[in-house]
This record gives sequence, C-alpha cells and structure tokens, in this order.
Amino acid sequence: KELSVELQDRIVSRHRSGEGYKNISAALKVPKSTVASIILKWKKFGTTKTLPRAGCLAKLSNRGRKALVREVIKNPMVTLTELQSSSVEKGEHSRRTTISVAPPIRKRHMTASLEFAKRHLKDSQSMRNKILWSDETKI
Repeated sequence: KELSVELQDRIVSRHRSGEGYKNISAALKVPKSTVASIILKWKKFGTTKTLPRAGCLAKLSNRGRKALVREVIKNPMVTLTELQSSSVEKGEHSRRTTISVAPPIRKRHMTASLEFAKRHLKDSQSMRNKILWSDETKI
C-alpha cells in the first residue's frame, strides 16, 4: 500500500528542515526504511508522486475481460471473430490472440468445456476449429 502524496510531502518537508530519518519516522508513524526511500526518490526525481512502473499495460480492461468471460459462458460456440467484433462494439479494441488468452480458467469452466467437447465429439474438423475453449486451447 502506498502512502498518500500529502504524507510523503510532509516527510520531505521535515527532511528539508533538517530533521533526521529516525525522528521523522517516530513523529509520522512510518517505518524508517520507508522514510529513507521517499527521501531518496525525492532527491533523485524531484517529486513524491507515483512514477510509472515497468511492464506492459494490460490490453484488456478488467471490465472487458469479464464481459468476454460472460459471453463465452453464455454461448460456448462463439468464435474468436465474433468475440473480437463484440469487444470492438464495447470499445475494447484488441486482437484475436489477445482475446484467446483473456478468459481465466476455473474448475467449472474446465468441466463445462469437457462436457461440451464430449457432446460435439462427432462435429466436423472445420466446426471444431471455430470454437473458443475456456481453457485457452483450440481443438
């Protein structure tokens, strides 16, 4: 959990007035290591605001991901192309590959997928290639 910007600014202002890490820590009830890291960040970057973190941004929002899962649960026969077009309608522009790895797998999704596979075992190969499986594999 991050400290508020106001508390971080108070730490920096106390440091600038000449107060030591130990005294700042005791007065504001913040660990000494946290005080030291906040002051180090302020010295290095000149700000106490949260800086951008490393790593890629998520391609799908949580809301978009949940909508995809609901749609797959409602209609297990939905194709990737149909999911992509429905996500575009909802404002989530993403590729088919992103959508194919998006739905999280749960025990009930695995059992439902297995039952669906058993029901459609005799379907043609072209029909099976169009199916998006909830366990993120195509059969």
